[in-house]
Amino acid sequence: EEKKTSGTGKTVPEIWNREWPSNVDLPSSYDYREHERAPKIGNQGSLGTCWAFASLTALESTLLPKQKETFSVDHMSMHNHFLLGQDEGGEYTMSMAYLLSWEGPVWESEDPYGDGFSPDGLKAREHVQEIQILPSKDYEAIKKAVYLEGGVQSSLYTSMRDYESESVYYNRDTNSYCYIGTEKPNHDSVIVGWDDDYPKENFNMELEGDGAFICTNSWGENFGDQGYFYVSYYDTNIGVHNIVYTGIEPTDNYDNIYQSDLCGWVGQIGYGEDTAWFANAYKTKTKEELAAAGFYATGAGTEYKIYAARNLPDRDSTGKEKLHQDHMMEMALNKRILLAEGKMEYAGYYTIPFNEKIVLDQGEKFAIIVEIKTPDTVHPVAIEYDAGDGIAQVDLTDGEGYLSHNGSLWEHVEETQKCNLCLKVYTHTEK
Repeated sequence: EEKKTSGTGKTVPEIWNREWPSNVDLPSSYDYREHERAPKIGNQGSLGTCWAFASLTALESTLLPKQKETFSVDHMSMHNHFLLGQDEGGEYTMSMAYLLSWEGPVWESEDPYGDGFSPDGLKAREHVQEIQILPSKDYEAIKKAVYLEGGVQSSLYTSMRDYESESVYYNRDTNSYCYIGTEKPNHDSVIVGWDDDYPKENFNMELEGDGAFICTNSWGENFGDQGYFYVSYYDTNIGVHNIVYTGIEPTDNYDNIYQSDLCGWVGQIGYGEDTAWFANAYKTKTKEELAAAGFYATGAGTEYKIYAARNLPDRDSTGKEKLHQDHMMEMALNKRILLAEGKMEYAGYYTIPFNEKIVLDQGEKFAIIVEIKTPDTVHPVAIEYDAGDGIAQVDLTDGEGYLSHNGSLWEHVEETQKCNLCLKVYTHTEK
């Protein structure tokens, strides 16, 4: 295909924006069960694995109806870089970290649920490259996502523990749930449809209006309507956290992944303003073609520019030599080429492909550099770090990250901030 070049012979960066189409005509009701998109209902039993069930159910629903898969909850909840047992719960950032680092998903048949054992050496069956996080209570965005992409993982507060539980918020006759109050969410389910005209009388409390989301649960088919239930639009927590798995690709999409953030988006960093620069340096294994980079937009409306820098110096000295090396590193990072730029409508993780094919030498140290602007934040850059709660198992030796407020003065974050930057690079091995 033809390369876009400007008059100077320089290549023009790819413009890569991610937004939802604005002209979608949404019906007043939609239900995956009527469109062969209904995912299989799981049963978490007595374990605190609803977060993993919801993530994988949402993922499976994105692949339907073309591809029918059942992925392993045991593997997601036991083979990750977090120190939580299966009875201790978890949340969507853990699912994201596991999937985006290509640790999974693996098939349920390879690692069956609930036996307390998860074998080593299983390979991911899909490569997740994009996960979007929709704005809180934006029901239009949620419906669009369900309609166009896949089920939306969201959370609820419930006092119920399994399908036999009773609750003042749950109407067993109509399989309808609504909680209004100050309790924080403690249970994950997946939105797989909606009905704007679902009668408000079906709920156990006086509500202002009709309307409900159709959700899956992970309490088996004995719960609700064969595992499905209705959650009122007026429920306090539904639609606050919304995760949709929008980029699922076959495992031959890239040959190599370079990453230092196996725990994913644990926290954020920045310089007190909405813009920052961040870079990760990696060393190639073989002769490789630079194909794509992936990072988190920590808020809506994030704008970015991605650059590459080549032939970086090694970091291995102390004293005066180290100062010289740091200076050489800054010079190398500042001699960069622009590869792509664009904007993300929503928060989430995005993989940005490069048009410009850059072939890296074997053993070459290179960096991907991102200039990011996320409105209404003072810490726009996602980082992995040890938050001190004993949950994330963070390894600071696997990364070499740099952070800058202006793109010319850089600090080495593993040393100065005790963190890894969430910035992955994907390459193809040169045949």
